[in-house]
Amino acid sequence: MTKAKPKRTYKDSVFADLFGADKSAKSNFISLYNALHGTQLPLDCELRHIRLEQILYMNFYNDVSFLVDNKIIVLAEHQSTVNLNMPFRFLEYVVRLYEQIQNPRDKYLRRLVKIPSPEFYVFYNGEEDFPEYKTLKLSDAFMTAGSQPNLELIVEVVNINQDKAHTILAQCKPLAQYSLFVETVRKHLKLDREKGFEKAVQECINNDILKEYLERKSREVMNMLLSEYDYATDIAVQREEEREIALEEGARQNKLETAAVMKSMNYPLDDIHKITGLSEAEIEKL
Repeated sequence: MTKAKPKRTYKDSVFADLFGADKSAKSNFISLYNALHGTQLPLDCELRHIRLEQILYMNFYNDVSFLVDNKIIVLAEHQSTVNLNMPFRFLEYVVRLYEQIQNPRDKYLRRLVKIPSPEFYVFYNGEEDFPEYKTLKLSDAFMTAGSQPNLELIVEVVNINQDKAHTILAQCKPLAQYSLFVETVRKHLKLDREKGFEKAVQECINNDILKEYLERKSREVMNMLLSEYDYATDIAVQREEEREIALEEGARQNKLETAAVMKSMNYPLDDIHKITGLSEAEIEKL
């Protein structure tokens, strides 16, 4: 009997909850949409939340996608280095979204079937220096570049750190308050790893930053923060391990190249072994 695989459970990030899942998410998202487009969509406009099994991130939901105003709007947040491969990742993501919202038989019709226009945004609030605004293109990754690529996907990256003072923060109060919240969390976490989240949440409530949201969901928010920062730590550890492996592989390659040169110059095996640390068997294979 085949043992059933356990169903993977994903946790929301605070960003995904605030703009995609919470009871205030619709008004927050519409505020952000209007800020991005210079529109005035009303709160009662038709809005369809589209949620996929995670393919952008491994452990938790850190993205928001809605069908609104004949557009698919996909939002993601980065609190660490912006991943330059986001256009490729969004490409996979949006294909899955279309599969979810379109009739699979539509693509076989002879007449042209209209589909919602996709838009992709990444909001960056990490600590590394990053411009106020940057555009990422799928075509930048192509091995051969033409003047007009046959396939393109554009991602708009917006730096929402307070010191950048991007105009969107003045136009969207929920995003501005979220930016302040992240800044407060980061500050307290540096001072107190054990109780930093709790202190940050309390300071934000005291200063009327996401006050209603945090008062209502303070415990859930702290659990979400723990998941987010655990994930960020895992990624940092993985990258450090990758750097160490790369250094080790580079050092070994240098030893092999040195041994090969010495062997070609007829150095004794014992001398090559002492200088490079390679075994005689490894040297003889060169």
